[in-house]
Amino acid sequence: MTITLFAFYVFAATAIGAGLLVVLARNPVHSVLWLILAFFSVAGLFVLMGAEYIAMLLAIVYVGAVAVLFLFVVMMLDVDFVELRSGIANYLPMGALIGAVLLMELGMAYGHWTFAGEAGNLLQSPTPTLSEADNTYALGQLIYTDYIYLFQASGLILLVAMIGAIVLTLRHRKDIKRQSVVAQMHRDPAKAMELKDVKPGQGL
Repeated sequence: MTITLFAFYVFAATAIGAGLLVVLARNPVHSVLWLILAFFSVAGLFVLMGAEYIAMLLAIVYVGAVAVLFLFVVMMLDVDFVELRSGIANYLPMGALIGAVLLMELGMAYGHWTFAGEAGNLLQSPTPTLSEADNTYALGQLIYTDYIYLFQASGLILLVAMIGAIVLTLRHRKDIKRQSVVAQMHRDPAKAMELKDVKPGQGL
């Protein structure tokens, strides 16, 4: 067994095990930590495949930004997870039904799956040779030229998801003082300050 094959089995087993523990872990903080481990394992698989640019993006974007953001949100929000888990039993039959329907659809799609005749040649040379262009240039040519509309559509989907997360988490409370920039700009110094003539030996 070569070192490359051994590293593949290690990364693959770690990614599968970490993915299962993300779902099975009772503590949400532990779930996020297992998710980070799964991302690192998948990044290792990308390095073995020769896609070092995608591996770097996975480590920087997903681990350095998304997973850490999940971790901070889970740790900072005061969520009663015991109360959330108490309602899972009520929705379990409906969730199991939806999962069974999805598995049936995937089985039907896999049963009718056929490979194109030129698929083998395309898989053998997904990118041009290094003498023509490196991986980063080939990936940029593919994303920003061939599939630019799909790339922009994915950006819009992420924007909608970000706006939805802000709307769901934004709570207006009456007992919290909020900053009003317009009121601060139009404030009159004569009305904002009051001078008091305090005599010696007397307080305010």
